[in-house]
Amino acid sequence: MEQLLHYVWIFKLYQPHLTTTTGEQVTVIDAGIRNSNAGPDFFNAKIRIGATLWAGSIEIHTRSSDWKTHKHHTDKAYDSVILHVVTDADTEVYRTNGVVIPQLEITYPDNIEARLEYLLRRDIAIPCLARLPEIEPLHITSWMEALLSERLERKMQDILKLLEFYKQDWNEVFYILLSRNFGFGVNSDAFERLARSLPFRIIRKQRISITQVESLLFGQAGMLEETDIDCYHYKLLRREYQFLRHKYQLTPLDESLFKNLRIRPNYFPHLKLAQLAAIWMQHDTLFSVMLEAGTPRELKNCFRVLPSDYWETHYHFRHVSPKQEKPLGENALNIVLINTVVPLFFAYGVVNNRPEYNERALRLLESIPAERNHIVSAFATAGIRVNNACDSQALIQLKRCYCEAKKCMYCRIGFRLLKQL
Repeated sequence: MEQLLHYVWIFKLYQPHLTTTTGEQVTVIDAGIRNSNAGPDFFNAKIRIGATLWAGSIEIHTRSSDWKTHKHHTDKAYDSVILHVVTDADTEVYRTNGVVIPQLEITYPDNIEARLEYLLRRDIAIPCLARLPEIEPLHITSWMEALLSERLERKMQDILKLLEFYKQDWNEVFYILLSRNFGFGVNSDAFERLARSLPFRIIRKQRISITQVESLLFGQAGMLEETDIDCYHYKLLRREYQFLRHKYQLTPLDESLFKNLRIRPNYFPHLKLAQLAAIWMQHDTLFSVMLEAGTPRELKNCFRVLPSDYWETHYHFRHVSPKQEKPLGENALNIVLINTVVPLFFAYGVVNNRPEYNERALRLLESIPAERNHIVSAFATAGIRVNNACDSQALIQLKRCYCEAKKCMYCRIGFRLLKQL
């Protein structure tokens, strides 16, 4: 119910003539900015109560008594509240110093709640999917542009946290981000844990041979612990890792973290680690190389590598395959650019005040075909035009952060449908 009241407050769907519980006229000049953290629900609001102009925070509850239930009367963070908005003013409310806070009891059309229930209670992944054709394409386009910005901002914040943790070392952050994205979804968390447990400086020191780089990655992933695999390459990697493990005081992960079930052989974690090893053998400071790359093709060429000869006939240490070179496929290359290179360029541009890298990030997304997954397919079937990776990234943001979270009230599509239902 409070979420519904937030929606009513933001979009001014309440009755037009507002008065406080004491009879003073209320004019809402600015509803404020929604606060997603601790504290009042909206800040930087501006309202006029009687002849006095107020600027501050707004708190919204179903009943006035919730103010005391939530202990706001003892929390100084709520002393900035200039108006308490409720549907049932069952008591007065006070700041910590005992001053009474003005209250507004709002009403709204009965059908708004029913409209919201239609969207929130439907047991399907995208509740409004069948009604998307009713929305003007211009509204959808503008919303997708905002969604793309949200997604890039969210990814940038993750990168900024990594930069802070690794003392602004872009190469280390790139190493961790690339490793994570080589997990291609199901193994992403495991690949990130692997990278965090194996500092990039160690990889760089052992670039004298592909065997040593592979042994570090496979050994640290816990994939060299078995003693019954009768294979020269495996035994060689195991022997190398035992030496390097003691040299660098490493503790391997548990191999069970890495999943093979229901994964196509081309995405087996063993093959992905072999491809990662080949990338680090080819490039010492790959991030610097990418910054200088001029075209999407040049960027992709940074990752067009062949793993060692052993992997021409294997996807896994225990399984032989027909002989075939196994570079990253075109779809995998696109995913690496979307999830690794684009966010890094965007963050690099912001951190270093280099807007040309923000532009490069967007142009790169525009040059990449839209991702092929169930989220994008569902929206495309409903008539949403998906031209490139900008569009597919926007739709992924929409599905994960609005549809799955049931935030229809904060979605521009949901808002327009609620007005029409």
